[in-house]
Amino acid sequence: MTESDLHGPLGALRPVPPTGVGYVVAEAQKLGYENGHPDWSNLGQGQPEIGLLAGAPPRVDSIALEPADHAYGPAEGLRELRERIAAHYNRLFRTGKRSQYSARNVAIAPGGRAALARALFALGNTVLGHQVPDYPNYAELLTPHLGRLTTVPVRTAAADGFRLRPVALRQQIVDQGMGALLLSNPCNPTGNVLRGDDLFQVVAAARELRVSLLLDEFYSHYVYEAAAGGRATPSHGPISGAEFVDDVDRDPVLLFDGLTKNFRYPGWRLGWVVGPTAMVQAITQVGAVVDGGASRWAQRAALLVLDPGRADQESTAVRQAFCQKRNLLVERLQALGVVVPGPTLGGFYAFGDVSRLPPPFDSAMAFFRAGLERRVLTVPGPLFDGNPGGRQQDRGAHRSMVRFSYGPSLANLQQGLDRLEAMVRGS
Repeated sequence: MTESDLHGPLGALRPVPPTGVGYVVAEAQKLGYENGHPDWSNLGQGQPEIGLLAGAPPRVDSIALEPADHAYGPAEGLRELRERIAAHYNRLFRTGKRSQYSARNVAIAPGGRAALARALFALGNTVLGHQVPDYPNYAELLTPHLGRLTTVPVRTAAADGFRLRPVALRQQIVDQGMGALLLSNPCNPTGNVLRGDDLFQVVAAARELRVSLLLDEFYSHYVYEAAAGGRATPSHGPISGAEFVDDVDRDPVLLFDGLTKNFRYPGWRLGWVVGPTAMVQAITQVGAVVDGGASRWAQRAALLVLDPGRADQESTAVRQAFCQKRNLLVERLQALGVVVPGPTLGGFYAFGDVSRLPPPFDSAMAFFRAGLERRVLTVPGPLFDGNPGGRQQDRGAHRSMVRFSYGPSLANLQQGLDRLEAMVRGS
C-alpha cells in the first residue's frame, strides 16, 4: 500500500469484495433486484423459505422483552438454552449411550458464521483440511488465519458424484499431517451427505488420529432417501456426527448448527457449537473478545423453538416440503439438459453441470449472467472452489457447474425454472 492509497476513499482499509451469494446478489442489484421482490426468483438463495409450511408448527411471531434482555448475556449463552440444546442432541442421537452432552458442552453464538469464526480463531498452528467444493465463505473465514493455518483441499469430483470417501480421507489426513478438518454435512453446494457407516468412519478417524473435526451441520434436517427414477423421499429424521461420538468430552468433534436453516429463522442470527468441554470453553473465550455473545431475547425465544414436540414437528414438515421441491428441481434441470451428478440427498441445493447446454449457456458465468437478464439468480460453480488466500492453483474444475437452490417457495421456484427453460429454449 502506497502513501497515496492511504488518502483514498478506503483510507487504511483494504478492499473486501463480496463472495459467494454476496457476489451474486450484488450483481443482481445492478439490474434492480431487491430481496423478496416477487418478480425475481432467487434460485441462488442460501436461506430456506421462512413462511408457513404444511404440517409445521405456527411461526414464532412475537416475543415480550424482559428487563434483563437489555443487558449483555454471558458469552457462552444462557444456561437454559445450552441445557435445551444438549438435551436435543442426547434425545435424537445419543439415546442409551453412556456419555451424554450437558450445558458445559454447548456454546451459543450470534449466528452460524460467528460460531465457525470463533472456532477458526481458536485453532493453533496446524494443518487444516477443507472439502472442495464447499461453502464459499469458508475461504474468507480462513484467510485471516493463514499465518497460523496451512490449508489443504480435500477434493471431491463430479465423476464420483462429489462423494467424500472416508478411506481416502483418512489416508490424506495422515499424508498431509492434518490437525483439523472442516466439512459441511450435508454439503453446500453438492447435496452430498455423509451418513451411516461413512459418517461413522469420519468421526472414528477424527477420534483415532486426534484430528479436530469441525462439522457444519446447518442442513442436517434436510435429508432424503433415494427412490426409483432418481427421485427422493423424506428421511425419517435428521443426521449428526453426534450419533457416532464415543465420549463427548474426549472425541475432538465440534458440531455447528443453529436456528438459521434447520428451524428456518435465519434473521434471528442464533447459532451454536457442541463439543468437548475444554474445546467449547476455548471457543467461548474467543467469543467473549470477538463478538460478545448472542442477544438474550433470541436465546429465550429459541427455548420455544427447541421444545421437543415442536422441534420434531418442524423437522418432519421441512423434509416433506423440501423433498417435493428437490424432486421438482432435479427433474426440471435434467429435462433441460443440465446434468446433476450424484444423488443430491441433502440440503436444498442441486449442483448442476451446464456444459451440455447450447452456447452461450454452457459455462457457469454465462449461464448466471443470462439468468439475471431473466430475473433469476443462480450461483456459478467457481465460487465454491475454496481457495483461502488465493494460494491454490486454479484447476477450473467447476467452470461449468451452477448451484441451484430450492430454498424459495414452491411457486417462486416454479417461476424461476420456467424462466430458465425459456432462456435455454430461446423463447
